[in-house]
Amino acid sequence: MHAVNFVKALEQVTEYWTPRVIGRVNDQYLKAAKLKGEFMWHSHADEDELFYVIYGNLTMQLEDRNVHLGPGDFFVVPKNTRHNPVAAEECGLILVESVTTLHTGELQTDRTVSLEEQLAG
Repeated sequence: MHAVNFVKALEQVTEYWTPRVIGRVNDQYLKAAKLKGEFMWHSHADEDELFYVIYGNLTMQLEDRNVHLGPGDFFVVPKNTRHNPVAAEECGLILVESVTTLHTGELQTDRTVSLEEQLAG
């Protein structure tokens, strides 16, 4: 067991849209990720997903509205909710997701990062 600093964990992330598992609490992973640009519309059928912004700004596009997040803000995307994260400039954040959450939900694209890759980071 050791202390983890979110800012230092984010310094180790070298690719956008490629979360890295940095901890686990029961059945939830804590993941560090850097975002820039627009991701893709997707959903997670059975899992909620928490986005906690450490630096930068994030717009979470939902089908009925946009949610804007800045440093220190968090937002929970409820399960089965289509969403699309967008960051005009680099944004560093922590994700809290169930260990069963797939990166792009049911979508499999060239941008999908497997759980094995996220754990190896």
